[in-house]
Amino acid sequence: MYGNDTALLVIDLQPDFMPGGALPCHQGDAIVPGIAALLARRHYATVVATQDWHPADHASFASQHGGRRPFESIRLHGHAQTLWPDHCVQGSAGAALHPQVDWNNADLILRKGTDRQVDSYSAFRENHGPRGDRPATGLAGWLHERGIAEVHVCGLARDYCVLWSAQDAAISGFRVRVLWELTRPVSPDGDEATRIALIEGGIDIAA
Repeated sequence: MYGNDTALLVIDLQPDFMPGGALPCHQGDAIVPGIAALLARRHYATVVATQDWHPADHASFASQHGGRRPFESIRLHGHAQTLWPDHCVQGSAGAALHPQVDWNNADLILRKGTDRQVDSYSAFRENHGPRGDRPATGLAGWLHERGIAEVHVCGLARDYCVLWSAQDAAISGFRVRVLWELTRPVSPDGDEATRIALIEGGIDIAA
C-alpha cells in the first residue's frame, strides 16, 4: 500500500470508451481488470474517479456542427477542438462508471464536461472557455487539503484526458506518475508524442 500522501486518479473508465462504445479507445477494456484490482486491494488511501458527463447538445460533438464529422478539428473559443462522436451523454448507459469495478472504494467521483459550451479533458481544469480561461474544477484544492503530495494516474484516454490530467496535476504542484499499462489511447499512433509530452512535463511513466 502507498502512503497516505499518494492518491490514485482513475480517468473516465466508462462503457462509451470501451470497444463497441460510442468513442472506443484502443483496447480500452484491457485495463479494466487491473484497475478493478487496484481498488479492491485498497492500495491507495485516497481514490478519485472522473466521469465524462456531457449534455446531449455538447459543443464538442460533431453532431452539433452542421456538415462536420467526428475527429475533424475546429476552432472553439479560439483554440483547436477535436470534434467527437456523441458520447457519455448524461444519464445514458455509456456514461456510467464501468460496472466491473467496485466504485465504493472511490472517495470522490468528479463529473466533468458538464458545461455545454466547454470540453473538459483534465480532471483539474476545463478546456478553454468563452472567457479565454481554463476554470479549475476544485480537485487540486481537495487533494491538497487532504495532504496529498503525489498522484498516480490511470484510465482513458491516454492521449487526451489522462495526458491533460497528468500535466495539470504537475502544474498544480503534485508529483505525478502515469501508470502507462493501465491506460489506453484513442489511437496508439500518438503514443510517442504522449510519452514526450509527459517527460517534458516532469511526469514519471511507470511501466
